[in-house]
Order: sequence, then C-alpha cells, then structure tokens
Amino acid sequence: MCNSIAVATLSVAEKQADSLLKTAIAVQPICSLPKKTTLHSPNPSPPQAIYEKYGGHCYTPPSLADFITEAKALFSLAFPIALTALILYSRSILSMLFLGHLGDLELAAGSLAIAFANITGYSVLSGLSLGMDPLCSQAFGAKQPKLLSLTLHRSVIFLLFCCIPISFLWINVAQILQFLRQDPQIAGLARTYLLCSLPELLTNSFIHPIRIYLRSQGITRPLTLSSFSAAILHLPLNFLLVNRLKFGVAGVAAASAASNFIFLLSLVSYVWAYGLHEPTWTKPNLTDCFSGWKPLIRLAGPSCVSVCLEWWWYEIMIVLCGLLSSPQATVASMGILIQTTSLIYVFPSSLSFAVSTRVGNELGAGRPNGAKLSAGVAVLIASVMGLTASTFASGMRWRWGRMFTGDAEILRLTSAALPILGLCELGNCPQTVGCGVLRGSARPASAANVNLGAFYLVGLPVAVGLSFWAGLGFCGLWIGLLSAQICCAGLMLYVVGNTDWCFQARRAQSLTCAGGGGVVAADYEDDGQPLMTQQRV
Repeated sequence: MCNSIAVATLSVAEKQADSLLKTAIAVQPICSLPKKTTLHSPNPSPPQAIYEKYGGHCYTPPSLADFITEAKALFSLAFPIALTALILYSRSILSMLFLGHLGDLELAAGSLAIAFANITGYSVLSGLSLGMDPLCSQAFGAKQPKLLSLTLHRSVIFLLFCCIPISFLWINVAQILQFLRQDPQIAGLARTYLLCSLPELLTNSFIHPIRIYLRSQGITRPLTLSSFSAAILHLPLNFLLVNRLKFGVAGVAAASAASNFIFLLSLVSYVWAYGLHEPTWTKPNLTDCFSGWKPLIRLAGPSCVSVCLEWWWYEIMIVLCGLLSSPQATVASMGILIQTTSLIYVFPSSLSFAVSTRVGNELGAGRPNGAKLSAGVAVLIASVMGLTASTFASGMRWRWGRMFTGDAEILRLTSAALPILGLCELGNCPQTVGCGVLRGSARPASAANVNLGAFYLVGLPVAVGLSFWAGLGFCGLWIGLLSAQICCAGLMLYVVGNTDWCFQARRAQSLTCAGGGGVVAADYEDDGQPLMTQQRV
C-alpha cells in the first residue's frame, strides 16, 4: 500500500521536480568561500559543473577498487562507533543488574522510569541532535570549518533549552504515572530515579552534539576511549552508592549520571589536549550562536520525529503485551527480545552513522559519484548484516532465553518469537542504513514519513489485528513488527534508489551556505516535499 502511494506521489510530482531542477541549475553561487578554501578536493570544480547539462548524467560506474576502498572507509568509521555503543550498552545492563538486586519493587520502578526517560527525554535529545549531522558532514566536505563549530554551539544551546520542558515532565512524573493508574509506590520511586537523572539529561545535551561534531570529521577514537573510561568507573560508582551508602534507586540513577559526566569530561579533555578542535574551532559568539538557526531547526524537527517514531514503537509493544493473556510472561519475554534486538541494532546503527558521514562529506565536496557509491556499498553490507542476524536469531532460539530466565512459559514465548525477530532484522538492517543515507543528504523528513507510514499505518494495525482479533497473541505482535520492517525497508530503499545525486550535491552547497548564515537562493532545497526532490531526471 505504502509503495503504491509513494509511486503515485512521485509520478504526480515529476513535472514539478523537473521545473525545480531547472531552477537549481540556473541559480548562481549563493555564498563565497575564503580565497584559500576550495569547495572540494581533489580537483575542485564549481558547483554548476556538477550538472553538465539539463538531463545529462554525472554518474560514472565505480570499479572494484573503488568499491573496496569505500568499504574500508565505512568500516574504519563504523567499527569504533559500534565499539563505543557496545561499551555504553554494557553500562545500561549493569544498572539494570543493580536495580534487580535491590528488589522487585525497585526493578519495576527503575524500569518504568527508564522507559519514561527514553520516551520523553533521551529519544528527543538524540533525535534533535541528529539535525546537525548533515550540516556538519557536508560543511566538512565543503571545507567550511566555521560552520562546524557554529553548528556545535547552536546545537548545544538548542538542546539545553529543550531540557527545560523535559525537566518539568520528570519533576511531575509521579502525578502523571498515577493519572495513568500506575501503583503510587512505584510512581514515587520512579520520580526519585528521574530526579537523580536530571544531571544526565544535561550532560547528554553536550555529549550528543560533540559526538556528531567529531564523527563528521572522521574522528572516533576519543569517543571510544572516553566511553571506556566511564564504563570502568560505572561499576565502582554503583557499588559505592548502592551497596555501601545504601542510596537504593537514587544511587543507581546517580551512578549513571556520574559516569555520564565522566564520559563528557574525558571527551572534552582528550579533544582539548590533542588539539583535535583547532582546525575547525571558532570562539563562541553570541550574535552567531543565536542567529541562523533555521536550517538546524528544520533538520532537527524531522530527525527527532523519525527517531521517536521508532523508539516509541517498542514501548507500545510492551504496553500491548500487558493486555494479552499471561501478561507477566509476555512482558518479560518482550523485555528479553527487545534487549536482544537492541544489541543487534548496534551494528546497523553504527554503519548508518558511518554512511551518513560519508554521504554528507562527499555531497559537501561536490562529489555525487562518491556519495552514490557510499550509499550502495553500505546498503549491500547492511543486507549481509541482516542475513547474519537472522541466522543467529534462528540458530539460538532454544538457548538464548536460558541466559535470562528459567521460566518455562517465558522460554516458550521467547523461542517462538526469535525466528520472527530474525526475519525482522532482514529489513531492519537495510532500512536503518537507508535512513543514514537520507540523513547524510539532509532529507530527514523522508525518513520520518517512511517510519510513520511503515510502523503506524501498516505495522501497528497488523500487530493489533493479528494479536487480538486473529488470536495469534504474542507472536502476532512480532509479525506486525515484521510487516512494518518489510514496508519500511522497501520504501527506504526505493527513495534511496531514486535519488538524483547530482541534484543533492547542488543542494548540499545551498545548505552549507544557509547554515553558515548565507541566503538560500531558492526553495528547491526545501525538504517540505521530500519525495518530490528525489525523482531521477
């Protein structure tokens, strides 16, 4: 259904896209660069040279050597990103273990607080910060160092402002949870956890932008080393605050906030000590920091929606589990499976960040060939990842659940759903990487539209229908997710496959100029009609 809608939209928009591209070709350079700065290297050429002529082709088929070189470039970025994510993942697992040792009440309250924090806070900050991803990566490719630091300053300020309404929600979480008919004792402990997590919310407002600022330049080592130092101290901090000082739930939250602050402090210290910021650093200026926000906000909004739509889906799955028969077993099994898919997600997510950086760098440098090659190689690698994950999930179906529990009913549900989870990864890996391609080419609204259609217009009705009306129960929820992933992957790859890379390279120059405070020459780079600007001419 979603594919037919997309095809119809594109066919109707063909004439409009045709005229928009003509406008783009006619536009003169919209900003000037310093004399010592080249737009792209090697062999720089003016932006108009991207278009040989209207209707011409600017793509040259890559050689095997090009393919191998690009694969190495992607792996060199993705591997340290994945390692960092695994280290941070171990911190969350350790926090859950300490909550479990405190007792069932504390575990329930902590789990509820973490879910609330993910929905209302962490997913929002993570999504909003991704708005700076295309700005930074394309600015780095276009050799505009000032825009990198300017975007960093603006993003930190933006996220700090966003923390204010989130903090009010967390402070009043007890009343909100009781309104939703949660146990008052659990709601009170959840409020305690979230109040002690407020410092972590603030540190994330710095960590997310700094990570993207470094990653867009291909700098990943500081992130890995800093996360490792924070993870090492996470265990003794929990032991001190929870076991020795008997702070309970508050101690677990405070330990997590403290280790996050150590992560930030280590990261900033490393970057400053080795001078990694010097090539792109500009001293913060109030006038610059509080102006030119339009490109950032227009990219941050759809990026946030795209991330939140996917994050919230899994929380909805847990809520639906509570409405099935044997809710205790289904919720526990869903928790195991979500932890499993979160672990698997580390790898396509890391590749997604890597390809976002590579595509942004290539488009910013005016090399559409390189951007298209990077996207193609990444999607191919993601397909192999999906096949590997599917094989792993199916092969471990009888043994994986025993690592978490010995309950027979939970094991039965987990083993029944694991093969479906594996099939989901066949779609999840390519669609995650496809989302990274769209993010690198500054088209987050396209990803948001695809996620909305796939997860909520296809997946959710299928999940509810199969689980409650068709009587498939727990497996019906996962079949609903499978239908969403298949639809999402198909639409995402369709959009990526129909991208006009020459057009996106011209659009990247406009974005980097506008992001630095220049004037946007025309509205053809507007992402308000995302599918219209992707029609191949």
